[in-house]
Amino acid sequence: MTFEKFLFYVFAAVLVASALMVITRRNPVHSALFLVLAFFNAAGLWLLMEAEFLAITLVLVYVGAGMVLFLFVVMMLDIDLAALRAGFIRHAPIALVVAIALAAEMAVMVGPQHFGLDRFAPPAPQPADYSNVADLGGLLYTVYMYQFEIAAVILLVAIIAAIGLTLRRRPNTKYQEPGSQVNIRREDRVRLVKLKSEGRLSR
Repeated sequence: MTFEKFLFYVFAAVLVASALMVITRRNPVHSALFLVLAFFNAAGLWLLMEAEFLAITLVLVYVGAGMVLFLFVVMMLDIDLAALRAGFIRHAPIALVVAIALAAEMAVMVGPQHFGLDRFAPPAPQPADYSNVADLGGLLYTVYMYQFEIAAVILLVAIIAAIGLTLRRRPNTKYQEPGSQVNIRREDRVRLVKLKSEGRLSR
């Protein structure tokens, strides 16, 4: 067994184990941390495939931004673990059926008869000055330019829709208008009342 194949089995085993821990841990913070571990091992697999840009993007975007935000939200929210466990038990039969169906599909599609070194040759080794980012950028802006632009437009529409859903008016929610607060005058908020001073009380 070569050292590269040994690393593949190590990364793959830790990835599968951490993915199982994500769905079996009762504490959502622990699940998120195991998901971070799964992302790091997936990035290691990308490195073995000589896809350095995808590996570093996975670490920076999903681990450095997405999972940190998810951890922040989970730790700030008051999550009722008892309700989560009750829902898990209630939906366990449906989840088991879906899991078995997905495992069967993966066994049929991702089997040795479809993948493996006997069907696909390993990636050719590249020289030391090879830039994976330059090749990927060249493909995105030449061969896949229209697909890349369509994906960018779809993401822009999704961002605008998310902003629109966030800023929609709800009848039972109180809003503050900064413009009105800035233009307010003292006479509108404070009323000065003049009172007669009383004389000194005699004892």
